[in-house]
Amino acid sequence: MTGSTESGTTPAACCDGSADPAPAARPASRPADRPDTLWTVDEHLADVLAAVGPLPAIELQLLDAQGCRLAEDVLAEGDLPPFDNSSMDGYALRTADTDGATTTYPSVLTVVGDIAAGADELPRVGPGQAARIMTGAPVPPGAQAVAPVEWTDGGTGTGRAADAMTAAPVEGEEVRVLRPVAEGAHIRRRGSDVTAGDRVLTAGTRLGPAQLGLLAAIGRATVTVRPRPRVVVLSTGSELVQPGEPVGPGQIADSNSFTLTAAARDAGAIAYRVGGVPDDAARLRAVLEDQLGRADLIVTSGGVSVGAYDVVKEVFAEYGGVDFRRLRMQPGKPQGFGRIGPGAGVPLLALPGNPVSAYISFELFVRPAIRAMLGAEDVHRPVVRAHCPVALRSPGGRRQFLRGRYSAADGLVEPVGGAESHLVGALARADCLIVLPEDVTALPAGAEVEVVLLG
Repeated sequence: MTGSTESGTTPAACCDGSADPAPAARPASRPADRPDTLWTVDEHLADVLAAVGPLPAIELQLLDAQGCRLAEDVLAEGDLPPFDNSSMDGYALRTADTDGATTTYPSVLTVVGDIAAGADELPRVGPGQAARIMTGAPVPPGAQAVAPVEWTDGGTGTGRAADAMTAAPVEGEEVRVLRPVAEGAHIRRRGSDVTAGDRVLTAGTRLGPAQLGLLAAIGRATVTVRPRPRVVVLSTGSELVQPGEPVGPGQIADSNSFTLTAAARDAGAIAYRVGGVPDDAARLRAVLEDQLGRADLIVTSGGVSVGAYDVVKEVFAEYGGVDFRRLRMQPGKPQGFGRIGPGAGVPLLALPGNPVSAYISFELFVRPAIRAMLGAEDVHRPVVRAHCPVALRSPGGRRQFLRGRYSAADGLVEPVGGAESHLVGALARADCLIVLPEDVTALPAGAEVEVVLLG
């Protein structure tokens, strides 16, 4: 099964930064109502985004929620830290007892106890007294500060002893403090990080390691989130063989399913790679039926052009909900979109088979759909302006997407490779897409262009 023979890259006006809201409704006059009219990139994207939205919220264990977005604000039920505690190994003491302390004339204090992290019985520190304390241990009553062990002799009576904290304590021993200690020194105060009732995370926040750590710190074992969409990726074509297998005459390695699965995961989805499906209607039908149960979104590549052996349209037509259309873009002119399966069905995006066309189509249409299903506001890639030092040409009436390399330091962007849609080597070197609008057929060297950043 062959894909589109077009070359190309990605759309700009629909891939701008998060400051621009995603289209929320279908255009008033859609090309579906005008069969002989080509769709614009923006019309097709609007149609896709109007059909998807955030998945229903669910409650998950913390680590299962990694990569998801919060469906609600999170308020702290208690203070963090929950009690005053020491930020150093040392001695808890009263500050007045260290006034004027020096190495030559240290303050000599009586040790009244030893406090480890997690201790629940605490000695009271009175005048002329100190309690040995470990990092994270609660500050005992009466103590106003902590002298780091490096500021003391560690109770050895022989001068500085930074490693003396490893020795077993002897109640009633003396410790020499070698310098003054200010009130509150080396004490982490209760609520200094988070106060009970604080809104610590807002709805829509993506949960990464730091956010999950905060939730655990405030005592949350579960959290309500928008789940990551499950995306099933399959490529079609009897010419496809799996990487590592011998490539015979007329065959090619299946790269699309790897590219698109990785791209879906990069966008935040849980992606399943099905691999190559031959040009056999029964086989394709069976694969789709098998995958519908675990998919929130299905992405296919290949079989959307006018090839005589393409069976994708034949099979999708049986579901009655997939529309195949032509877009004013290069590469990626042929596209398919709709829903398949029982009930409301599962959204499906059918992309061209040529590798560059498939990837650019993913960036333009599939990635925003995944981001919308995640509940993200930033569904589009960021867009910048840059000068191109070489002259560019583009077919009239189509939005052209050229692969490029962008330098933020000097504000320049240069094309990478040619425009053909099979050049995966050039695609791998690109970090952006250069966008030429539909009404532009040529630009002189040095012209300013719109650039979609891919990384």
